[in-house]
Amino acid sequence: MVNGALDQRCRSDYWACEGDTRPLSARNDVLVFQTSPLAADLEVTGRLVVKLWASSSAPDTDFTAKLINVYPPSNDFPAGVDLNVADSIIRARYRTSREKSELMTPGQVYEFTIEMYPTSLVFKKGHRIRVDISSSNFPRFDVNPNTGEPLNRNRRWVVATNSIYHDPQHPSHIELPVIPATK
Repeated sequence: MVNGALDQRCRSDYWACEGDTRPLSARNDVLVFQTSPLAADLEVTGRLVVKLWASSSAPDTDFTAKLINVYPPSNDFPAGVDLNVADSIIRARYRTSREKSELMTPGQVYEFTIEMYPTSLVFKKGHRIRVDISSSNFPRFDVNPNTGEPLNRNRRWVVATNSIYHDPQHPSHIELPVIPATK
C-alpha cells in the first residue's frame, strides 16, 4: 500500500477499482455524514473516537470509520479532493474485549467504539468534514467472512446486511477534539 493520505475516489490505474472512478462516497455500501462548507477554519487536535450503534444479519462483521477533509473544487482539482485524515476498524466479535471474542446475535443492536489515531489538522474555511462508515476497508484491513467461524480458518463467506442507528436511544457520533480559535 502507498503511504500517506489518498483521495477517496477510485482511479482507473488502481487494481481494486476495475475502471470505476466514482468517489467512494457514491458507493451503496458506504454511509456518509458530511458538514456544509465550513464558515471558518476549524482546528481538530487529539483523539478521534467514533461511537456507533449498529446491528447485523451476521454473527460477526466489521465496522470501519474514516475521517475525511473534503477540499472544494479548484483549478488544479476541478472535482475537489476527498483526503483521508484517519481511519480505523472494529471487528464485532471483539467489541467488548480484545482478549475474548463474543459473537453477535443477528438483529440485536450493539454499541461499538472505533478509535482512530490522534490527529492535529486545521480544516480550512470552505472545506467540509466527512465521516464514512462501512463494513470493509480492504486492502488496508483484512476482509471479514461474516460467518463467526474461527478467524483465518473459515470455510465460507456470507454477505452481512448491517444497520447503523442514530436516534436518541442510539446516539451514533464522532468525538472531534475541536480547539477554539485564538484571536
